[in-house]
Amino acid sequence: MRRRFGVKMASMDWLLDLYQRHFDWRDLTLVMLSPVFGIFIAMEAWRFRKTGVFDLWDSFDSMNSGGSYLVTDLILLVVLVLPAMGWVYDHRLFTVEVTPLRFVGLFLFVEFLYYGFHRGSHRIRWFWCAHVVHHGSEKMNFGTALRQSWFYPIAGNWLFYLPAVWLGFEPRWVLFALSLNLGYQFFVHTTWVDRMPAWFEFVFNTPSHHRAHHGRNPQYIDRNFGGTLIVFDRLFGSFVPEQEPVDYGLEHPFPTHNLFWLNAHEWRAMFRDMAREKTWGLRLAHLWRPPEWRRHGNGFQG
Repeated sequence: MRRRFGVKMASMDWLLDLYQRHFDWRDLTLVMLSPVFGIFIAMEAWRFRKTGVFDLWDSFDSMNSGGSYLVTDLILLVVLVLPAMGWVYDHRLFTVEVTPLRFVGLFLFVEFLYYGFHRGSHRIRWFWCAHVVHHGSEKMNFGTALRQSWFYPIAGNWLFYLPAVWLGFEPRWVLFALSLNLGYQFFVHTTWVDRMPAWFEFVFNTPSHHRAHHGRNPQYIDRNFGGTLIVFDRLFGSFVPEQEPVDYGLEHPFPTHNLFWLNAHEWRAMFRDMAREKTWGLRLAHLWRPPEWRRHGNGFQG
């Protein structure tokens, strides 16, 4: 018993040392917000307990995806993302000291970069292979927001935020602004709220705008890419209002509750489509072409 206790204490000391050497409080923003997310999920589940807004297996998949994503993302943050961003920061144009006003500017810039990431993740299949996880649910509730891909860092979602680092913002401030952006987005994944005041709907991303984004109705596909704001969608012509009832989910759904295939099914589908091509030019084109380009089926078997 004493030996087992000693092993546990050694493990705790190792984890504490790992945190102190590699992690910053800003890295844990979404982890610290997790209890708040859990409370809102519980409240919504109780409020809509007899309406079909929640499904047991669907919620299980969402919780599994969210929890495993936090773990894999923190690991890859340390071993991949921060070192790469650190290299770019070492070659920055300027050094920007963060003040409250400059952080507001950074937050708006990160919102713009997020719009680019989000739009690219729908129109470039390589990035769609990771982002598809988020669109896998056929329900719209707070739990749906937790569906995130293990493979975001490997696919290179962080590449979209390098301009802010290159300009001179320290990487952890950039990622902190992004975490706040993502934290806000949790609250737009719901049917609980119908419409916000007109001025708010005009400027900000809202549950109504984001419900449309998750629709597979033809008029809703690849629309409303904003994170916190909806202004860039209005500027660049990708905005559509929620009008007819939304049919949630993917155009090519996959019938599995296996956590690995929830994250990997679109990668396999893409590589299978590449293997069917006769030239390397066509094979490689699948990486940057839209997801629907020369697509064969849904790629899922068994």
